[in-house]
Amino acid sequence: MGITSEDNIVAVAAIMVPIVGSIALFSFLAVTTWSEARRKEREAYYTSETLKKIAESSGEGAKSALELLREQERNLVRRRREGMKLGGLITVAVGIGVMVLLRGILHDEPFYLSGLIPLLIGLAFLLYAFWLAPQE
Repeated sequence: MGITSEDNIVAVAAIMVPIVGSIALFSFLAVTTWSEARRKEREAYYTSETLKKIAESSGEGAKSALELLREQERNLVRRRREGMKLGGLITVAVGIGVMVLLRGILHDEPFYLSGLIPLLIGLAFLLYAFWLAPQE
């Protein structure tokens, strides 16, 4: 029994599909990252130009521009803290889920204790978000 051309095509396809898929995935990720950075750059440019025009308009405009900057900074800190809280809650839930799953599968072995790793990481996130993070 010899190797046929159909076997060669299947072997080549089995090798090429993951390669092409990997190239497509990483190309997509590169373009997405670049476009997101470009969007943020444009957004920052337009914001700075608007604030510059407001500040140059009058004395009252400079005060409102500074207040707008402070408000944007407060919003950024608040969003970051809320993201940390959400990430902590999700990680705690994953840790509890892993513990329950492993305890249900392996009754005699203490492998369920490996769920403590994500549980403790989530608790560290929550501890930081609620007590240690800089206040607004």
